[in-house]
Parts: sequence; C-alpha cells; structure tokens
Amino acid sequence: MLEVPAVPSDEALEARFAVPYLLTVRPVPGPADLALLVENHPDGSRARIWGAPDAPGDLLPFPVGVGAILTSDARWVVDLDDGGGSEVGGLVAIAVDGSERVALTPGRAPYVLRGLESSYDGRSIVATVVDEDGFHVLVIPAAPWGEPRVVYSNPVEAWYGQISPDGSLVAVDTTAHNPGIRRPLVTVVDGATGDTVATLDDLPAGPIRSVRFAADAGDDRLLVNTERTGFSRPAIWSVRTGERRDYDLPELAGEVIPVDWHSSSGRILAVHVDDGLHRLVEIDETSGSVRLVAEGGSVADPDVADLHPFQWASYYAPSGAIRAVRSTWDVPLHVEEIAADGSAVTLIEPASVPAGHPLASAMVPSADGTRVQLWWARPSHGDPLGTVLTIHGGPNLVTVDGYDPSAQAWLDAGFAVASLNYRGSVTFGRDFREGFWGVGGDREIDDVAAAIGFLREQGLADPSTTFITGASYGGHMTLLSVGRLPELFAGGLAHVAVAEWSAAIEAMNPAVRSVWSSWVPPELVKPFSAITYLEDVTASVWINQGDVDTRTPIVGVQRYVDELSARGGDVVLDVFEGGHEPTGLEAAAVDQRRMHDLARRTLRGERWDA
Repeated sequence: MLEVPAVPSDEALEARFAVPYLLTVRPVPGPADLALLVENHPDGSRARIWGAPDAPGDLLPFPVGVGAILTSDARWVVDLDDGGGSEVGGLVAIAVDGSERVALTPGRAPYVLRGLESSYDGRSIVATVVDEDGFHVLVIPAAPWGEPRVVYSNPVEAWYGQISPDGSLVAVDTTAHNPGIRRPLVTVVDGATGDTVATLDDLPAGPIRSVRFAADAGDDRLLVNTERTGFSRPAIWSVRTGERRDYDLPELAGEVIPVDWHSSSGRILAVHVDDGLHRLVEIDETSGSVRLVAEGGSVADPDVADLHPFQWASYYAPSGAIRAVRSTWDVPLHVEEIAADGSAVTLIEPASVPAGHPLASAMVPSADGTRVQLWWARPSHGDPLGTVLTIHGGPNLVTVDGYDPSAQAWLDAGFAVASLNYRGSVTFGRDFREGFWGVGGDREIDDVAAAIGFLREQGLADPSTTFITGASYGGHMTLLSVGRLPELFAGGLAHVAVAEWSAAIEAMNPAVRSVWSSWVPPELVKPFSAITYLEDVTASVWINQGDVDTRTPIVGVQRYVDELSARGGDVVLDVFEGGHEPTGLEAAAVDQRRMHDLARRTLRGERWDA
C-alpha cells in the first residue's frame, strides 16, 4: 500500500471550478455583428448578447442551452425546452428580458434537435428535429412567429438543415440513399414547397456535408465539406447549375475543414488539422491560394450529427474580419480579431482561471500500425501518484487542445493525465473516423492499449495506480477497457455510460437509436457490451448516470452494476438529476471531488464500495 500524501485543500479544487468561462460563441447570420455567448456558471449554462466591438452584455435572466441561438434582431433566444436535460422536448422563443415565452411548434410531439439555424435575412428559423416518425426539417417564420412548415421528412437519419439568405432553398445532410450508414450526401429542397431541387453525392469516394450558403440574396452557391480524397476539403457548388469548384490543396497533409465563408469577398475560412494540431487558414475562392491566419492551440471543436456541426468554431464577422475563437488545455475559450497582416486584438479575454499546465501531443502506433493521437502531461511537482487516461465521447468527436478544468484538477492533485483520440475520432480522415465500424470494439481497445504502452515508456501508467475515465461513448469504453484490459487498470470512472447495448438501444431517443442499431447490429452486441466481460473485471468501478438521460439511459448499466456487485466486484452507481450533457460548475466540482476520493481510496488499498 502506498503512502498517500495529504489531500490537496478543498480550496485548490474549488478554485478550478469557481470561475465561469466561455463554452461557445454562436454568431448570428446577417449584417449585424451579433453573437450569443454561452458560459458555464455554477448553476448551469447562461448567456450574454455580444454586439462587437462593444463588451458583452449582462447575463440574460434565464438558463440558456449550449445549442441555443439568437435572432437577428437580438430580441429572442431560441432554445429547446427539454424539461431538465432529457434532450427531448420542443422549441421555444424567449424574449431576452425574460418577459415572454413562445412555443414554436405547438401541438407537435416531443422531439430531439439535430440542427438549428437562422436565415441571413432574419426572417426564418430552420430546425432539424427527430421524433419516432423520423427526421424532419422545419422552417419557422421568425417574429412575429408563424406556423412551421415541413420541407423535408424521412425515416432515415438526416441532420443540419441550412437555409439560403432569402429562405428559398434549404440544404440538409441526408442518408436515405444508404440507410444506417453515416455517409451523407447533400439534398437541397425548395424552402416553400419542400420539392427536391438538387442533390450532391460524392459516394463511393466519400461523404459530403453542407457548411454555408452564400450570404447574398440570389446567389444559390453552397459551401460544402467533401471527403472524396479521404480527408476533408472545401468545395463550392452552385445548386441550380451544378457547377462545382473543389479545393484539393495537395500541399496540405491531413484535413482542411471549412468553417465559414465570406462569399462577398471570396474567402473561405478553414481549420487545417494535421496529426490533431490546428492551424487556422484562409483560402482565396478564385485563386485557391492558402494563407496562414493563426496556429497554436485550437480554433474549432468539430462534431458530427449533434445539435450543431461544431461545438464552437472561428468565423467571419459581417465585415469580413476574422474572429478566431481559441483555446488551449490551460486557457479558456476567448475571441481574437486577426488582421490581414497577422496582428491580433483580443475582443473577449479568457476567463481568469488559476494558472494551469499545457499537455503535449504524441502520435502513437496502435496494434495494426495506425497512428493515434495522445495528449499527455505530468504534474509539475513530485512524482505522479498515478495516471488518469480520459476517453472522449461520440465516438465522432475529438479531443482538441482546449480548456479542461478536470484535467487541470487531476494535475493539481498529483496525477499524470492523458487523453486519447482513438479510432472513431474526427479530423484524422474518413478511414480513421470509420475505423471502429463492424469490429465490436477491437480497434478502440487496441488504441487504449497502445496509449498505455506509450505512457509506460514515459515511466507512467503503473497498473496498480492507473485509472481510465470518460463520458458517454467514453464511459462505454471505460467499462469495456476494465473488462478487456483488466491487467492495465486499477479503476474505471464512467460517466453516462453504456454496458449492455441491446437494452440501451431499445430505450434510446430516436435521434440516436437508428445509427446505433447499425453500428451495433445483433451479431456485435455481445462483443461490444462491457457486461460480456464481467468475469474478468478486477478494477474498482464507478458509474455516474443521469436520471433523465435518453442517449445512454440508465437501463444500459443497471444489470452490469447488479451482476458485478453480486460477484463480489467493487462497483458504485451514483445517479444525478439531469440528462446526458449536464452543465454547471458546482456539479462538475462534485464529480471531480468524488473521482479524487475514489482514486485515493485505491492508493490506500481501500475498496470504493465501502
């Protein structure tokens, strides 16, 4: 049994979660230079209205979800009312002073959101909603709020409705051509009738996704993200003529992911990602030349098929000025305006959090030679008490060089930390993103083992003091890893996890049920489910589950907990009030304190369930 130093003061941990910080910037399409700033506060996510170059306004007098948007007149916030975090509910418009609340889809059955945007002219909201009947794109006349009209509907997965400046066209990423396979094409429909106008399909070479319509009325061009080379590249497509311009950029290795377009000046803003490291670049629409705008840290946090295509991203102001939204592991999100000569002015300062520690990036060969990215760091003072490996959710997400108070708190407490971008992560190319398909967790497990092998080479990851943690798919991977790699871990700390996929899929909300049914077909349920490997679990296990979670419902872990406990395993289940993606610094501090306590119990040779 190790001699465990005194627990760091509560003040040190609390300080990590005491300062509100920026979660996302949601710019408002249109000529006004407006954005909705959503921040993490002690009691959850709150928002301010920002009209650049002025300072952000006061906090709005009501909670605001991370996916909410602001209308172009800055009078309304449009958000999903899901009754406390279930992600199933209905859209509402809330007056910014809190005085009025309007249901935007009255009479419609509750739904999940998979896209929410406003038109450049401010006259329409386009919402992509999912219910038990399928995926639907609604166009909702903006204030005075009008009757929604359905312009696209299909039982097969579709997401991210985009609307042209005058509302005449709506683009949506659709998979009806290949049900159950997340390789979309772009379908464009008439914004009034819903009739199909055109489709753009790069298959079998790769999927294609819509990014942004041109901002000028009458210009029907659409900026898209194509993967016909195997890696993201921008292209511009004229919807009605079919004319297309691709920017292959062979001189740039890795992904070039378009994030915005200033069509009036012919400039495309993109994130160049090579081995997981970010550079913000600008592409001249006419010449195809590339200009480096900024590098260091992260400039976007991409997603695939969630409420928005990016959790946050850099963008163009209406004037064409570049707004670099940036972060690093130890510096919270902030906004800089970058001029053509590269000079930058900070418009929104990062929150004044305690000084932290950057993480280094390493590319690690997995079992089959595929290189996977691992972020890692040692604590600043003394030998590490242990090592904590974090696995992100998704799986079509990615861990970027972005602020993480949990990682900093582990380092404060004397632990080494690492975070893995395994097969299934985005920004490493199509083959990497799809690398987990059809193999029952084998590739991800290989990648976890490779990460631990690298850490061992650095003198870290002793199995008696190594812990694995993650949320959602990362929670699933936590439970799968302690069963399939029992010799590597002393403990697993799983948030909003799945352990039994057949039970979980049956109880999931309809927005995720269809794709998980294809990713985990009946023949893969057993190898993919952590409950299959209960006999091999020797680590202590903690599962932290939300009581109204509809993505990873509690039924997906309950039998795992019961059976592991009955076998004498060391397992603890905590259930919190909330859904799949809770916000709030107070709750995060509670979870962090709980994890520190459990890890230190292991260091003292104690069980977690005592």
